Amino acid sequence: MTKQQQKLIAPISGKVFDLATVPDPVFSEKLTGDGLAILNDSDTVLSPCDGEISLFFDTKHAFAITRADGVQILVHIGLDTVIMNGEGITQLHRRGDHVQADEPILKLDLPLLQKRKINLISPILIVNYDTVRHLTPAAPDKLVTAGTDIILTYEK
Repeated sequence: MTKQQQKLIAPISGKVFDLATVPDPVFSEKLTGDGLAILNDSDTVLSPCDGEISLFFDTKHAFAITRADGVQILVHIGLDTVIMNGEGITQLHRRGDHVQADEPILKLDLPLLQKRKINLISPILIVNYDTVRHLTPAAPDKLVTAGTDIILTYEK
């Protein structure tokens, strides 16, 4: 049986960063998953794949989508957006909703987040990365467009 390569699209637009360079050890040391980060310049956060929203933080700064193959993807907007306690972030879906790749999940008030000096480096992680093989992130410094560019590939 041949393994099929699975793809995740960019949920936000911006510049790609290697996870190891993210200035937060929870992410740079892969304590919550493996993947990459994007310096967000989008006001809309899209689903990176088809699946079910399996987690939504009360502060709306992060959500997870579980794919049909069991792989769970965490999209964490900004490094310190949790201090906003949901302010400046509008949730467009709920836990349990089935979503398609490219479907809007969050709307951001970027001017407010920038005014509050929120670091918008946004990790996109495969939480259960021990269940996948050949995890390949997009190259650092690449500019990606939400809903268009592939940012992570893996085999299950």
